[in-house]
Amino acid sequence: MIDTDELAERNAGFAGGGSFAGLRLMPSGGLTVVGCVDPRVDPSDVLGLRLGEAAVIRNVGGRVTPATLRTLRMLSEVLRARAGGPRPGDVHYAVLHHTDCGITDLAAFPELLADYFEVPAADLDAKAVADPVAAVRVDVDMLGQGLPAGVFVSGLVYDVATGLIDVVVPPARVAA
Repeated sequence: MIDTDELAERNAGFAGGGSFAGLRLMPSGGLTVVGCVDPRVDPSDVLGLRLGEAAVIRNVGGRVTPATLRTLRMLSEVLRARAGGPRPGDVHYAVLHHTDCGITDLAAFPELLADYFEVPAADLDAKAVADPVAAVRVDVDMLGQGLPAGVFVSGLVYDVATGLIDVVVPPARVAA
């Protein structure tokens, strides 16, 4: 088990490197990634992101839920308060799902999934829980309905066996 002493030691090494100095609240890459909590799928590592390049939101399955949309609205307001907000063309939201995701094991618990997605259990099939490619398309569509016009949205699936991503939905601007 990694304990707090080891975490403090690791943090001292990080702090000594100074890579955090001068970073700003707005991701330098204008990227926000919605990904899964699975420890095999750390978006920063999988996508080769450096500290400060992207904001990362992680949840079970990397799904775009009503809670995810609320979080994105809150982050948008923080950016507006700090910097007047980003220009829409400078913002890219990427949904990152993966193969062999544990969310598929929750199919046996439809009430739990229905609560998570904030939908009736009868509507769960539309969420494509068992198919990461279809799920990415569902979530990119949901993001497109919940984000301002002009931002970019894309969808990726990471293969845990090969380490490679597949661009399922190339970046496209959200229409007005």
